[in-house]
Amino acid sequence: MNIFHGIVEIAGQMGILSDALKAKGHYSVGYNTFHSYLGYKDHLVNTDLNQIKANQEDIINSFDIFHFHYNTTLHENHEDLPYLQSKGKKMIMHHWGNDVRFHDLAKVNNPYAYTGDSPPNEVMHENLTKISKYIKHAIVQDYEVYDYVKDYYEKVHVVPIAIDISKFYPHFPKVDKDKPLILHAPTNPDFKGTTYIENTLAELRKTHAFDYQRIEKMNHDEVIKLYEKADIIVDQVLCGSYGLLSVESMALGKPVITYIRPDLITKFPSVLPIVNANPDNLYNQIKLLLDNPMLRLNVGILGREYAMRVHGHHAVADQLLSIYSQL
Repeated sequence: MNIFHGIVEIAGQMGILSDALKAKGHYSVGYNTFHSYLGYKDHLVNTDLNQIKANQEDIINSFDIFHFHYNTTLHENHEDLPYLQSKGKKMIMHHWGNDVRFHDLAKVNNPYAYTGDSPPNEVMHENLTKISKYIKHAIVQDYEVYDYVKDYYEKVHVVPIAIDISKFYPHFPKVDKDKPLILHAPTNPDFKGTTYIENTLAELRKTHAFDYQRIEKMNHDEVIKLYEKADIIVDQVLCGSYGLLSVESMALGKPVITYIRPDLITKFPSVLPIVNANPDNLYNQIKLLLDNPMLRLNVGILGREYAMRVHGHHAVADQLLSIYSQL
């Protein structure tokens, strides 16, 4: 099969999935119009919407499956979908969160939810209504996103975030370290709850010795090298589920602090090795890891095993191929 991914690269997923699909004998590539300091480039054609439109016929004729991401298709207003349907192309939409996180619904089960990055509800509804007229299957990364789109599509598949586990060698926390290093990488401070995190760390500094580094505006390869040095990684404490930083941190053998909504815990695979913290208990959860070096190590070991079992991109690609066969 020839598989098109596009047109927004989220957390490196188009490239990572394309790599695994190629390893299984298919042709897969991502056309990316979202260019950021993270610098994703593997298995991508970094381009823009005008170039995609100019080459639309060649693109449509070259691919069997169109795996769209983040509410985007070949045209900004999804005007390509009727044409793709008329050409008999298989299509699926992959939603990642902020593209569909309805403001009122997000607050129902999560008082901490930040939705400032999502469009107005009426815009998301209009987009989903238009897309689902032509695309009948969708993918979401977890059940936090599932509820926002389940009423629009005939079938919504839950497929975890993918990573190439071979690129992550574990660097487990040392139990004899005098000053543990805490890292936090806020791609969006408001979404991740950075103010809560840094205020909590300021309080903990009064009684605990540790180093802290906030990582911003660095490309992905540089960031991974810094993660390797960490003893504790604090990801996001508002959303209610975990993202790529948590997955990569677990793959590196690091204990991760993230907020998981209580109603979603059983929706994840068993033995989810994340230290669960929201703004109300963040102080105690970070303190717990600072006070217990062996706990940091044990959570890191469990996290590595979990990332390998759940998030390895070859296993995720197998799930994708099964879904593609249903389109």
